[in-house]
Amino acid sequence: MTEHVALVTGAAAGLGRGIALALAAAGSTVVVTARRLAAGTEVADEIAARGGTAWATTCDVTSGESVRAAIEATAARFGRLDAVVHNATSRRSSEPVDLEHADPALWREHADVSLTGSFTVARAAYPHLRATEGALLLLTSPAGMRGSANLSFYAGVKGAQRGFVKALAREWGPTGVRVNGLAPLAVTPALAAAFEADPTMEGRIADKVPMRRVGDPETDIGAPAVFLCGPASRYVTGQTLIVNGGRDTFL
Repeated sequence: MTEHVALVTGAAAGLGRGIALALAAAGSTVVVTARRLAAGTEVADEIAARGGTAWATTCDVTSGESVRAAIEATAARFGRLDAVVHNATSRRSSEPVDLEHADPALWREHADVSLTGSFTVARAAYPHLRATEGALLLLTSPAGMRGSANLSFYAGVKGAQRGFVKALAREWGPTGVRVNGLAPLAVTPALAAAFEADPTMEGRIADKVPMRRVGDPETDIGAPAVFLCGPASRYVTGQTLIVNGGRDTFL
C-alpha cells in the first residue's frame, strides 16, 4: 500500500487514531483529520515517529465546505486519494436517551455527524475515489443492527449508515469504487471514561463477548479497516463487517 493515500475523519483519538496508525503501518500515506488541528497533528507526529507518512488538516464533518476543503487539499497535496474512512461520531453518542423526553437537538447532532457527514464525505470524495478505483469505509455499529435500549438516536443513525453503504455499493460498483461498513467494539475515550466511572462495566461487557475482552482500536479494529481500504478487498463491497469478538455472531 505504498502508493496509497487514505483520509480518516475523527482521527485525533480512539478508533480514528487506531485506524490511522494501522493504515500508516501498512504503508499508506494517511491524512489525519480532526476538528482541532493540534489534536490531529499529534497523531500525524506519532505516525511519523513510527516511520510512517502522515499529514494533519482540519475537518468538521458537519460542514460541507470543511469536508470539501480537506478532501481537495489532500488530492492537491498528494495527487490522489485511494480511501476515505468516515469515523467521526457525535461526542454525545453514548448519552442515554428517553425518546419521549429526548432533546431534539441531540437527534440533530447525531444525524449531522453520522448521516449528513456520510453523505457529504461520500459526495466530496467520489470523483477522486473513482479515479483510483478506491474505497469508502463508514464506521457504523452493531447497535444499528440489533438496536440498543436507551440509545435509539445512536442506533437509528448507525442503522441508516448500513443502508447507505448497500445503496452506494450498488451505485458506485460499475465505476470500481467499493463501499463497505465496519461495526466494531473497541475501547474509545468515551468508553474508557465510562469504565472509570463504573469499574464493573468492562467486566460486564467482556462477559458478553466470546473472546472475553473489548477490542483495541489499532490492533483489533485497524487491521480489518486496512483490509477494507486496500487492494486485498478489491472484490468486497456493500458489506458491513462486525468486529466485536463474536458478541453479535448472528446479525
